[in-house]
Amino acid sequence: QVQLVESGGGLVQAGGSLRLSCAASGRTFRSYAMGWFRQAPGKEREFVAALNWSADIKRYADSVKGRFTISRDNAKNTVYLQMNSLKPEDTAVYACAADPALAAIVTLQIDYWGVGTQVTVSS
Repeated sequence: QVQLVESGGGLVQAGGSLRLSCAASGRTFRSYAMGWFRQAPGKEREFVAALNWSADIKRYADSVKGRFTISRDNAKNTVYLQMNSLKPEDTAVYACAADPALAAIVTLQIDYWGVGTQVTVSS
Protein backbone atom coordinates (compact mmCIF):
# COMPACT_ATOMS: atom_id res chain seq x y z
CA GLN A 1 0.00 0.00 0.00
CA VAL A 2 1.28 3.47 -0.89
CA GLN A 3 -0.21 6.74 0.32
CA LEU A 4 0.65 9.99 -1.45
CA VAL A 5 0.32 13.58 -0.22
CA GLU A 6 1.04 16.50 -2.53
CA SER A 7 2.06 20.04 -1.62
CA GLY A 8 3.47 23.16 -3.24
CA GLY A 9 0.64 24.29 -5.45
CA GLY A 10 -0.54 27.87 -5.63
CA LEU A 11 -1.16 30.93 -7.76
CA VAL A 12 1.66 32.21 -9.98
CA GLN A 13 1.96 34.61 -12.88
CA ALA A 14 2.77 33.37 -16.36
CA GLY A 15 6.51 32.84 -16.70
CA GLY A 16 6.89 32.02 -13.03
CA SER A 17 7.93 28.84 -11.29
CA LEU A 18 6.56 26.41 -8.71
CA ARG A 19 7.95 23.27 -7.13
CA LEU A 20 5.54 20.51 -6.23
CA SER A 21 6.37 17.84 -3.70
CA CYS A 22 4.80 14.45 -3.09
CA ALA A 23 5.47 12.62 0.15
CA ALA A 24 4.91 8.89 -0.03
CA SER A 25 4.38 6.40 2.76
CA GLY A 26 5.11 2.72 2.56
CA ARG A 27 8.18 0.59 2.47
CA THR A 28 7.81 -0.10 -1.24
CA PHE A 29 8.38 3.51 -2.34
CA ARG A 30 11.91 2.85 -3.48
CA SER A 31 10.79 0.10 -5.85
CA TYR A 32 8.00 2.11 -7.45
CA ALA A 33 7.98 4.33 -10.48
CA MET A 34 6.58 7.75 -9.60
CA GLY A 35 5.01 10.51 -11.60
CA TRP A 36 2.60 13.35 -11.99
CA PHE A 37 -0.58 13.87 -13.94
CA ARG A 38 -2.93 16.84 -14.11
CA GLN A 39 -6.57 17.54 -14.75
CA ALA A 40 -8.04 20.87 -15.75
CA PRO A 41 -11.75 21.65 -15.37
CA GLY A 42 -13.78 19.96 -18.08
CA LYS A 43 -10.77 18.10 -19.46
CA GLU A 44 -9.42 14.57 -19.30
CA ARG A 45 -6.55 13.59 -17.02
CA GLU A 46 -3.24 14.27 -18.72
CA PHE A 47 0.12 12.62 -18.09
CA VAL A 48 2.81 15.14 -17.14
CA ALA A 49 6.03 13.39 -16.08
CA ALA A 50 7.33 10.15 -14.60
CA LEU A 51 10.56 8.46 -13.57
CA ASN A 52 11.60 4.96 -12.59
CA TRP A 53 12.79 3.86 -9.16
CA SER A 54 16.44 4.75 -9.82
CA ALA A 55 15.60 8.02 -11.64
CA ASP A 56 17.71 7.08 -14.66
CA ILE A 57 14.67 6.86 -16.92
CA LYS A 58 12.39 9.88 -17.21
CA ARG A 59 9.41 10.60 -19.41
CA TYR A 60 7.68 13.92 -20.09
CA ALA A 61 4.59 15.02 -21.93
CA ASP A 62 5.47 17.05 -25.02
CA SER A 63 3.60 20.02 -23.58
CA VAL A 64 6.02 20.32 -20.63
CA LYS A 65 9.35 19.18 -22.09
CA GLY A 66 12.10 21.69 -21.44
CA ARG A 67 10.04 23.48 -18.77
CA PHE A 68 9.30 20.83 -16.12
CA THR A 69 11.76 18.56 -14.32
CA ILE A 70 10.86 15.51 -12.26
CA SER A 71 13.15 14.15 -9.56
CA ARG A 72 13.00 11.95 -6.48
CA ASP A 73 14.75 11.51 -3.16
CA ASN A 74 14.36 7.90 -2.06
CA ALA A 75 15.87 8.65 1.35
CA LYS A 76 13.00 11.09 1.97
CA ASN A 77 10.30 9.08 0.15
CA THR A 78 9.58 12.19 -1.87
CA VAL A 79 9.15 13.02 -5.54
CA TYR A 80 9.33 16.55 -6.92
CA LEU A 81 8.11 18.43 -9.96
CA GLN A 82 9.97 21.65 -10.73
CA MET A 83 7.83 23.75 -13.04
CA ASN A 84 9.39 26.70 -14.83
CA SER A 85 8.14 29.09 -17.49
CA LEU A 86 4.57 28.37 -16.46
CA LYS A 87 1.75 29.14 -18.85
CA PRO A 88 -1.97 29.74 -18.23
CA GLU A 89 -2.67 26.41 -19.96
CA ASP A 90 -0.72 24.67 -17.19
CA THR A 91 -3.54 25.54 -14.77
CA ALA A 92 -4.89 22.30 -13.31
CA VAL A 93 -4.99 20.06 -10.28
CA TYR A 94 -1.69 18.19 -10.20
CA ALA A 95 -1.66 14.75 -8.62
CA CYS A 96 1.12 12.40 -7.74
CA ALA A 97 1.08 8.81 -8.97
CA ALA A 98 2.85 5.60 -8.03
CA ASP A 99 3.02 2.27 -9.78
CA PRO A 100 5.49 -0.59 -10.10
CA ALA A 101 5.66 0.08 -13.85
CA LEU A 102 6.78 3.37 -15.41
CA ALA A 103 4.70 2.67 -18.51
CA ALA A 104 1.56 2.41 -16.37
CA ILE A 105 2.03 5.98 -15.17
CA VAL A 106 2.60 7.26 -18.71
CA THR A 107 -0.65 5.61 -19.83
CA LEU A 108 -2.45 6.60 -16.59
CA GLN A 109 -3.24 3.00 -15.64
CA ILE A 110 -1.89 3.61 -12.15
CA ASP A 111 -2.26 1.77 -8.88
CA TYR A 112 -2.01 4.71 -6.47
CA TRP A 113 -2.56 8.44 -6.64
CA GLY A 114 -3.03 11.41 -4.32
CA VAL A 115 -5.85 13.93 -4.09
CA GLY A 116 -3.78 16.60 -5.84
CA THR A 117 -2.76 20.21 -5.41
CA GLN A 118 -4.13 23.17 -7.36
CA VAL A 119 -1.83 25.11 -9.67
CA THR A 120 -3.21 28.31 -11.13
CA VAL A 121 -1.24 30.36 -13.65
CA SER A 122 -2.53 33.86 -14.35
CA SER A 123 -1.89 35.65 -17.63
